[in-house]
Amino acid sequence: MRTETDIIGSVTLDDDCLYGINTARALDNFAMDSHRTDLSLISAIVTVKKAAAVTYRKLGIKPEMYAAAAEACDEVIEALETPGDSRIKQAFPLDALQGGAGTSTNMNVNEVIANLTLIKLGHKPGEYEYCHPLNDINMGQSTNDVYPTGLRIAAIRGLRKLSSAAAALQESLQKKELEFERIKKLGRTELMDAVPVTLGGEFGAYAQAIARDRWRIYKVEERLRQVNLGGAAVGGEDLSLRGYRFGVIEELRKLTDIGIAKAEYPMDITQNQDVFVEVSGLLKSMAVNMMKIAGDLRLMASGPYGGLGEIRLKPVQQGSTVMPGKINPVIPEMVLEAGTKVISCDAAVTYSATRGEFELNALVPLIADSLLTSIRILKNAADIFREKCIDVLEADEKRCREILDSTYAFAASYLADLGYDTVSRTVKENAPAGAKKILEEMKKEKEGR
Repeated sequence: MRTETDIIGSVTLDDDCLYGINTARALDNFAMDSHRTDLSLISAIVTVKKAAAVTYRKLGIKPEMYAAAAEACDEVIEALETPGDSRIKQAFPLDALQGGAGTSTNMNVNEVIANLTLIKLGHKPGEYEYCHPLNDINMGQSTNDVYPTGLRIAAIRGLRKLSSAAAALQESLQKKELEFERIKKLGRTELMDAVPVTLGGEFGAYAQAIARDRWRIYKVEERLRQVNLGGAAVGGEDLSLRGYRFGVIEELRKLTDIGIAKAEYPMDITQNQDVFVEVSGLLKSMAVNMMKIAGDLRLMASGPYGGLGEIRLKPVQQGSTVMPGKINPVIPEMVLEAGTKVISCDAAVTYSATRGEFELNALVPLIADSLLTSIRILKNAADIFREKCIDVLEADEKRCREILDSTYAFAASYLADLGYDTVSRTVKENAPAGAKKILEEMKKEKEGR
């Protein structure tokens, strides 16, 4: 066992424990049992630490130690991106919800990198006189510039994946638009019979909605590229070396392949979290569109005998423990749940962003967790929706025509010739006899003019 000490007291840890006293305290203080900090955020923060280590090595500051620290960062990133559990993944046990604006997560990363660096240099974990988590790994940095920079990187990476998922979903909907372009069906407004449309036209409208989401998500990356890295604490530049401030941004740009730029006014980035509110709002917009589409498909597939039955969804699982043969529209329902979760996360982001005071927002961990959760859920929901619902659904053309022919949806086409009042009267007088009788009377009225 090893003992680590800080200004509060001492904590005993296993000799080979990769984290240190700060992580141990946070693990005890924030035992929320909700879920762990998003690994994509941790990976992004580790990438920031590598950029710093490479910069310091190039500046000639402790080159051997910082070279080993950069290698340690690579080891952590590889472990985090490899499926399955590992010793390194277990070294990041903190709950996503934590006080201190993310300080605990930053300290956790500092301690793990420092201890891995010590091992690479032939020392034992905890021998911080050779590589210190704060003096060395966190040199010239603050949680207040490292954490939001990491969040921006993680968000951009996630948004790129989501944008690809949105593009694939859009393409799937467009294929159905072409496949169903000649299938006429009843259009409905407020769930009531309206006018004839085509099934393909409806899917084309869905595709247009997702296309807007795709464009919004693609464009919003620009807002996230400005970072306050180098503006430790409150956005000032008095706590870091000039060579570090300029070098670390360049290294981070190379490591991430993202056009990251130093913010013109770092204090703004440190104080204000409105960019995450903007991003979250666009995620909510996509969630709303997906929920609208899912709701429509759920209604069109209702039945199979007592509902609309205009489309057939692929059966993916049994639907009831008591009603044999029942199949439920579970994929559209999953999309409705996922969208609802995204909307709730957006509310959390919005409220949290209002709670910044003066130079910092202490609720950034909740913003980070909610935003990254929304991105991940939307991406996965879009993929599943496309693969298990959109790509494999079929149209029942006969049923579409049957419903259309049983209505007076065609009546609006006679307005130009007969006028609104005449069409309304003809529909009302002949409605009990059915659509066929209404059509006959419409034709008579037109011929009589």
